[in-house]
Amino acid sequence: MSKSTLLHISTNLKQFFIWLRDQKGFEKIKLTEIEYFNMLENDIAIAKGKKFKQYPSLEQIRKVIFSLPYETEIEKRDRALIAFIILTGARDLAVATLKIKNIDIYHKSVTQDPKDGVKTKFGKLIYTKFFPVGDDIAQIVIDWVKFLKEEKFYSDNDPLFPRTKLAHDKDFCFEAQGLEAIGWKTSAQIREIFKKCFTRSGFSYYNPHSFRDTLSLLGKQSCTIEQYHAWSQNLGHSKISTTLDEYGGISTHRQFELIGGLRN
Repeated sequence: MSKSTLLHISTNLKQFFIWLRDQKGFEKIKLTEIEYFNMLENDIAIAKGKKFKQYPSLEQIRKVIFSLPYETEIEKRDRALIAFIILTGARDLAVATLKIKNIDIYHKSVTQDPKDGVKTKFGKLIYTKFFPVGDDIAQIVIDWVKFLKEEKFYSDNDPLFPRTKLAHDKDFCFEAQGLEAIGWKTSAQIREIFKKCFTRSGFSYYNPHSFRDTLSLLGKQSCTIEQYHAWSQNLGHSKISTTLDEYGGISTHRQFELIGGLRN
């Protein structure tokens, strides 16, 4: 078993015996004896070690977005979907459950409100201003909302990203025939769209959540402390430490570049 698996098992075992010593008949168990379930410090360090997470650069994401076709309404949706996630950093399940009324194209903001059925992490209410990743990317999303309202005649309560409509062709096989005003129940389809679009553009697949790392690193490189606090809140984090510790880690290559540059 791996060190992380052993740590998980030994921690649970230790917690069980701590609970057990408070039960009738087991009072003689000593805490000092329970401490023997601890792993060696070196093994704990190995178990808790994190590998560097792979995530795309903003330049890669822009190349994907602007290389995608947008003739059909399905292509328009897929392009707008990728643009929206780098623009807001919203989690894929929240995106799948957003309604048109949750986005304000005039103030360039999104309200991720669980009361509207938006499935945010821990049911948190999140106010998000579009991140400064390019007015051209923001315009793709704005045009998408206008398309839904002015050409598809969708209402405010319809999904921001409707699912693909399937129908039978002449051979009675299923084929995609545009969109229907029904939202996705899970985020699986969003990940499939990402995989298809990145592969079509000649890039390795990056999942939607990796865009949050991209945004976090962008904030680290361009923000003051106060600005980064707002940046963190914009991602839906209550504490700036969450954004600093969990997202946008520096790659080993970049680490060496920065340290090497200090000599100059």
